[in-house]
Order: sequence, then structure tokens, then C-alpha cells
Amino acid sequence: MSSRAAEFSNMKKRGEKFVVLTAYDAPTARLEVEAGVDIVMVGDSVGTNVLGYASEREVTLDDMAHHIAAVRRGAASVYIIGDLPYATYETEAQALESAARLARAGADCVKFEGARPQIVAALKREGYDVCCHIGLESQHQQGKRRQGRTAEAAAALLADALALDAAGMDFIVLELIPRELAAEITKRLRAPTIGIGAGAACDAQVLVVHDLAALGTRDFKHNRRYVELGAALRDAVAAYARDVREGRFPAEENGFSMESAELAAFEKTIA
Repeated sequence: MSSRAAEFSNMKKRGEKFVVLTAYDAPTARLEVEAGVDIVMVGDSVGTNVLGYASEREVTLDDMAHHIAAVRRGAASVYIIGDLPYATYETEAQALESAARLARAGADCVKFEGARPQIVAALKREGYDVCCHIGLESQHQQGKRRQGRTAEAAAALLADALALDAAGMDFIVLELIPRELAAEITKRLRAPTIGIGAGAACDAQVLVVHDLAALGTRDFKHNRRYVELGAALRDAVAAYARDVREGRFPAEENGFSMESAELAAFEKTIA
């Protein structure tokens, strides 16, 4: 475990919560760090929230590297978790190659979906910080449905989490699983848990910034809208459009004029 990942492990031991939030560009990352976010996650959610893709499966390594680099430029010292896209970690060799690409772009830690302890072990051997992700797996499951609702399914997810922990992961995202299951996983694991729709017992919480700020068209039960930024932006653009069409923008204060002597010289030149 890197010294930076160990900081969060120590917070778990002390019972201190930490804050994770997605960002995909430099100004958003800068604002999040100024506001007190501990970890920025550059998720494959960039595909559906920023790039206009139909699903997370369309996101590429080039996409992830591009947005991780942007976030790093906006927040030079923040700890960044970057997603390995769909079908880029099918073998140990492929996972290592993909992780190297994201690390070069600025990721401190790489994340992937599913119970693949052998991939965790391979990445850890080469010195990478690793975040796992179980429960809802957007890359691998059709439809965004709650997971672990039956005793059998919950037991399987707990077993998966324990196996990943034994392999040496540094964090795990628990998405859309019952709060009771998330609490049991959090209690049993050495690695910190990062919850999304998994209750308050997790060591940290993560949301998609576009959901938090109501920039998207959908809301989710696991989300809380802290500001209606989408509506405010739409109103601001509508006001701008009206001002342009009606001649109110730009106004005198929005431009500048030539000095009188230079204007006279210019007019003489073109006469």
C-alpha cells in the first residue's frame, strides 16, 4: 500500500469518514478540492455524463487518460482514483498495461469492477494502488438495479469482498447494496469501503458530481441534489440568448474603444 493510500486506511482505523466525488475536468476538480473533497474519482461515468455515450461500455482508455490528465492539471496534489474501462483488464498482462496508461496520465489508484482477486494481486505486485468495485457493476450488468437483496446474493458479495481484501486491495466501492450488507463488509475488511447507495456505515461516500448538482436529466434514490445547477445554467443561457437577440448584450461595459489619436490615424489610413 502506498503512503497515500495508507492515509485513508488509517482514517478507517480511527473511525474518520472521508469524502469522494467524481470530476472529469480541471476546473471542477479544483473547486472540489477547495471545498474539501479528499479523493477525486475519474469514473467511467464520464461516458454517460460528459461524452454522450449510451453506456459506460463505450468508454476507452484514451477517454480515461484524457480526463484523468485534465483532473490532475486542475488539482495537482489530490489523490485520484481512475477507472479501468470495460474489457481492459481481462488478463493480468492487460490490466498492468492499462494501469500503466492511467498512472502516466496522473492516476494514483486504478479501479475495476468485479471479484477478480488475481488481478488485484498482479497490480499490487507491480506497486499500483487498487480500488475494487462490487454490487452494481455498470460495465457488466444490464440495467442499474439493486444488488445483494437475497441472503444468498448478499453472502456471495461478502465472500467476494473478503477475497479481494485478502488479495491486497486498497479500497472497495460498494454500489447499490443493502445497508446491512455494506455495514458487515465494512466491519470485516481491512480496506476502506466507499459507498454509493449502500448506507451510512461505509468508511467513505461517493457521488457523481453531475447528480449532486442536478446537471443531468435523472435523479436517483441514492443521490441528494445539493443545488439545481442544471436549471440555473439553463436560465442563465436563456437570459443570455434574449439579451443577444434584443441588443442588450454586449453593453458599453463589455467592450473597449481605441484611443482617439489612434482612431483618427486609423480612419485616415482607410480613407
